[in-house]
Amino acid sequence: MAAGARLLKNRYGSTLEVLSHVQIWYVEKENRELVRIQQAELLESFHKAQSDYGLSTGLAVISEIAELILPEHEVSEPMFRLILLVTREVERTSDWTLPLSYFAFWTVRLGGWLPRFDHCVVCGTAFGAKPAFYDAHQPGLFCEKCRRSGMKPLYLAALNLAERFAGERLDRMEIEKSNEPGATELREAGLSWIEHHLERRLLTRKLLEIT
Repeated sequence: MAAGARLLKNRYGSTLEVLSHVQIWYVEKENRELVRIQQAELLESFHKAQSDYGLSTGLAVISEIAELILPEHEVSEPMFRLILLVTREVERTSDWTLPLSYFAFWTVRLGGWLPRFDHCVVCGTAFGAKPAFYDAHQPGLFCEKCRRSGMKPLYLAALNLAERFAGERLDRMEIEKSNEPGATELREAGLSWIEHHLERRLLTRKLLEIT
């Protein structure tokens, strides 16, 4: 609870904007759900991304997923570093396409829900240059022979990008424009797996379709 934060002249300024990097001092009382903020210091602002509608849609998805996935009152250092990394890249590159794909991939991986990307979960056949297929309600990835009706494909570009995501930091990656379809496929798969494990639809996912 930030007392007076809605006043025109308040001591917090823009410190409490969504997905700002801040340091907060607060008082927590036993048997009370809300804490009372005493001081807030802005460490890093992402003004460009926050003030641009197209970029803010990517931030909105990140924010919603983080709010739904992270348990309350528990520290999650890996997730904090991931959120900060991808938000910085949205701000730096003025594009949420690759950062959001990276975020979805690593959220699924940190959650322990990521399937194997090298072979079919049914017959064990290596995918190689052939596409894999997935359904968020089915564990693992399937080859073309074992796939079931309605499954969506992950082509070679998406499979290769998943391998790069697993081994490279986002801020050190260079992705050619021709690889954007692979990033989109991987993002959609990641968001579908997240929705399945949350057992609910992401409201902000629809915003991506109109930007």
